[in-house]
Parts: sequence; structure tokens; C-alpha cells
Amino acid sequence: MIEPLSGADPADPTTADRRTTDAPEPLAPRPAVEPVPATRPIGRIHRLRARFPGPDGRSGWVIRVLLPLGLALWLVSLTGVRIDRMGALGLIQALPPLYWAAVVVLTLGFVAVLRAPRLPQRWAGGYVVGLIAVIHATPSILYPELRYAWAWKHVAIIDAMMRHDGAVPGSSDMDVYDQWPGFFQLNALFLRATGLHSALGYASWYPLLANLLLLGPLLMIYRTFTKDPRLVWGGVWLYFSTAWVGQDYFSPQAFAYFLFLTVLALVLRRLADRRAADPAAMPPGGARALSRPAEEPRRAGWRPVPFVLVTLLIAAIVCSHQLTPLMLISFLAMLSIPRRNRRVVLPVLAVAVVLTFLWNATVARPYISANLNSLISALSSPDRNALPNLSRLGTTAPQQVMASWVDRGLTASVLLLAVVALLCHRWARHSPLPWLLVAPLPLLLANNYGGEMIFRAYLFALPAAAFLLATLLVQSPPRRGIRVWISTTVMLALLAGLFVGYLGKESMNRFTSQEVAATRFATEDTPPGSLIVSATGDLPGGEMRYDELERIVLSQGSLPDRRLLLSDPLTALEDTMSNPQVTGPSYLVLTRSQAVDSDLTGLFPAGTVERLNEAVAASPTFEAVYANHDAVVYRYIPTVHGPQPTREDLQP
Repeated sequence: MIEPLSGADPADPTTADRRTTDAPEPLAPRPAVEPVPATRPIGRIHRLRARFPGPDGRSGWVIRVLLPLGLALWLVSLTGVRIDRMGALGLIQALPPLYWAAVVVLTLGFVAVLRAPRLPQRWAGGYVVGLIAVIHATPSILYPELRYAWAWKHVAIIDAMMRHDGAVPGSSDMDVYDQWPGFFQLNALFLRATGLHSALGYASWYPLLANLLLLGPLLMIYRTFTKDPRLVWGGVWLYFSTAWVGQDYFSPQAFAYFLFLTVLALVLRRLADRRAADPAAMPPGGARALSRPAEEPRRAGWRPVPFVLVTLLIAAIVCSHQLTPLMLISFLAMLSIPRRNRRVVLPVLAVAVVLTFLWNATVARPYISANLNSLISALSSPDRNALPNLSRLGTTAPQQVMASWVDRGLTASVLLLAVVALLCHRWARHSPLPWLLVAPLPLLLANNYGGEMIFRAYLFALPAAAFLLATLLVQSPPRRGIRVWISTTVMLALLAGLFVGYLGKESMNRFTSQEVAATRFATEDTPPGSLIVSATGDLPGGEMRYDELERIVLSQGSLPDRRLLLSDPLTALEDTMSNPQVTGPSYLVLTRSQAVDSDLTGLFPAGTVERLNEAVAASPTFEAVYANHDAVVYRYIPTVHGPQPTREDLQP
């Protein structure tokens, strides 16, 4: 008998009867099999092996050994990390060779999994989880304090919302978070339910948790395109090997991004259930797009329960983040262009548009009204939206310039290879993948999102790009020879680019316990109405009690004010801190991370924070009230309006 045609399903009625007219050969009689004694549990063992197949032969031992070996090398390497060796390239310079050996071992082990005759999916998942841990758990283990200033800011917002049991009054320019409170209110609910005092206890581990959660929707999305587990797990590995943007920290965008991928996975799954079998839409290697037979009646629209679930997820996105609902609308609009998709996509698109419009017209109306002119003007300058718009008075460190080019090179390479995959595979061009790849483009042309839109567009296009990249690098069935080594080399090169982008700025993203202690001194017991001033925004917990304290970041001031700070720092500081509306003491907090931030990014010329510290220390109008190895806190003593009251004078 002839085997089923390539891509055909033996259970499909359209292919089950395709046989030759030749008479089949008579079946040979089955050999007699001696019954297995009941006392021997061989049958149970065979049943377990059949139910949970694993890798066999020499490749099986390689797969079993390399995963624990890679994780062991990683854990041992962390004991030898010297944080004080961290320089202009961040944590990359502090990690020992053993760490990089662990990355190589895990990559080689994953390639061995893909080459196994029967791909053991649980081992593929183990290697992917190991890669996520090596990348995203390393800073959480090494740093004594929460990483990244924006994560501290979000912790402060949750704290304020818990104190006010909702919207925070008197929050000034921080009131934008009251208009998209979903993420913060969810964490406040979690803290009340668990009895935890602050989100600081788990925020440090949020990058690891966020990336582990992405495994679910990514697997759902990729399994709608192919049944080949090699392509599925290869796409997942390549996603985490190229997601360098770093939007996985404790933030509303990381939360909304997970919900976005979940909605996208449910929509694509529904599209796959309705799509008729098409030989042109078959992935390579005999894998076949998930679809229903053409003869089976199609179910119209959505069932109630899945549609309600999608609606709730969209509502959570809309109330949590400004950009992600617009990205979701753009993706759904692109998916609705093919006529065959509209019965599934249009109802979800309508829900997303209506909920986003209602939220922006009611709860978020103050922000939309205040920024309407800038939003409209951005539409007329699409060429500038793809470029950062920061004005710097200094020179960016050469290492950071190099890292920036590596980031852009990695982004361009991934997207270019994804386009090549579309050109090489006809089935990919007939799938939703092209629409998912170009869906972020309208928003990239519409707004620069503070100079970050190009990176956000890459992040949202990455799930489709990573899967397309897998169709080029993952052979199915696996082949030996130079192609395997080329694929392995490309995987390692992509990981190298990821580490440069993801860990290359850790010198300014990490905070020491001394810096945190200085900030708490200036914010915890300070009377309401006090002023906290810092050179840059790299101040861990500088937004704590933002509803009661004023905050000024010198690097965010106008260009004339920043130039005055360079030419005459004392005059600039006195002009800033002598505001008569400030009823409490005014503090200037200078830290190690602010100096690194200024020097590496070029916000100010190199050494500006140190020179500012020297000028303030020699001035009689400033008094050092707290100091340690990494930070110093100065209290401003005005000379015109009389001495400001101290915190002891204002204590009730």
C-alpha cells in the first residue's frame, strides 16, 4: 500500500480512499507472543514509556546531561560575580566565563533536542525555561534591591493607591496613572489579599515571572500555524533569544503585553478552527496547519464563553495601558483584511474599538485632552516618530554607542530574516504571519511614544518574526551537516546581541542598598510639602509619597535651565529649590547611579554629578544631612526667606 500523500491526513475523508488498484500483499501471520508473568511489571513500564516517550540513544544522553550541566554552570557562576567590575557595558563585564559557558551548553543542548528523531517536548520546554532563568533570574539573584527606576516608581504608585483606596488626589503630573489604574489596582488587591506590606517583595522577580507567563500564549500562537513541535519550540526559543527591549520589568506594559498575546492567541486559534485545509498553507517537514476539513460545516462566529473571556481580557488591557489597546486594534484590523477572517476578527475588533473609545472619552479624558495637540502633530511627522527625541548636553559613552548599534543590528537582522522566510515559504505568505509582522507599522508612523515607538513596534512584531526565523533555522526532519552548525552559530549570535541590549545598561539600572537608604531618609519621614531634587531620574524610590512631596529632576528641565546648571550650578540649584510654595525642607539627593546615568547616556557632560556634588559641599547654603559610600543628601538652607523648618520642627 502507498503511504498517504504529503501533507494528507489519513483520517481525512478526502484522502483516506486514495489507494492504488494493485491488490494488497497478504498479511504475514503474527508471531506468537508469550504472556508476561503477572509478577513482572514490564507491561506497566512499557505503557509509561509509550505515554511519556523520551530521547533515545546517544542523543538522548546528550539531552539529559546538557540541561542540568548548563543550569549547574549558571548557578556556580553566580557565586563568582564581581558587581564592582561592572563598567560601561553593565553586567556583561561582571559575569564570569562560566556564565557564558552555561549559555553555550544550553544552546547546544536545545539544538540536540531539535535533532532528536522523536522530539521530546518536555525536554524542549525544560531548555526554554532554563534559558529564561539564565537571562532573567540573574539580576534578581545578584542585586540586593529592585532593579530599574521605573519599577520603583510603579511600586510607589501602588503604595499611594492603597493609602487612598483608589485614585490619588494631588498627584499633579502623576495623575496619568489614575486614568489607567488596572495594573496598579490589581496589585493593590493582591497585597490586601495576601497581607503583604509592599510590592517590593515580589517586584524584583517580576521579569522572570512575566517571561514564564509568555510561554502559554506563545505556544498557543505557534501551534495554530503548525503541528511540527520543532518549529513551535524553535520559535519560542528564538523569541526569548531576541527579546532584548527589556519591557518585562514590573510595569503595566509587561502586564498588558501578556494579555495582548493571550487575546491574539485566542483569535488565531479560532481562525485556525475555521480555516479549511489548504495544501498551499502547509508548513515544511510534513507539518500541517491546524484546520478543519473542508467538508465539515463551519461554525459561525464565536461561542459565548470564549467571546466573553476575550472581552474581559480586552477590558483589562484598556484600563491598564495607553499603547497596548491601540496595538491590539491595529493587529485586529490587519487580520480582518482577508475576507475569510472577518467573521471571527470583526466582533473582537469592534469590542476593542468600543472599549478603548469609551475609556479614553471618560476616565482618560483629562490626559487625552491635555495631549491632543501633540498627538495630532505627531501624525504629520512620521519620519521623526521612529527616532529618539532626547536632547543631550554631553556625549554618549562609546560602549553605549556600540551597544545601541548592536541593538539596532539585532532588530534589523530579525526582521530581515523574517521577510526572507516569507519569500521562501509560500505557506507562510498565505497565513496570518505577514499581517502580524506589519501590524505595528501604523502606530510607528503615527506617534513616537517618547522616542520608544520603534522598540515597542519591534516587540509586538517579534512573536511572528521569531516563528518565521525558526522556519529558516530549524530543519524538519532534522539534517546533519553544515546547516546544523550554521543554525547553531546564528542562534548563539542572536543570544550575544540579546545580552548586549538587555544587560548592557545595568550600571545605571541597578541600585545599592546605600542608595536606597539615602532615598528613604529623604522621603519617609519628611513632612508633607517638602521638595526632593535629583540630578537624573535614577533615584530608587524617589516617587514615594508623590502625593505629599514635590519632585524635581534636573535632567528633565528646560534646555536653558540645564545649561545654567552646567555654567553656574549653585545659582541654578538656588533658583530651583527656593520655591516659596514649598512648605517643608528641600533636599538634594545625589547618588552613584545618577552619576553613571549622566555619564553613560550623555544627559550631561561626563563628571557633571561629581562637580555638582563638590560645588554644593563647599556652599554654606547646603548642609549634608546624610551620607554613605554611594549617596549623599543635602538640605537647602535659604538665605532670603529665613531658615526653612527642619523635619523635627514640622513633626506633629
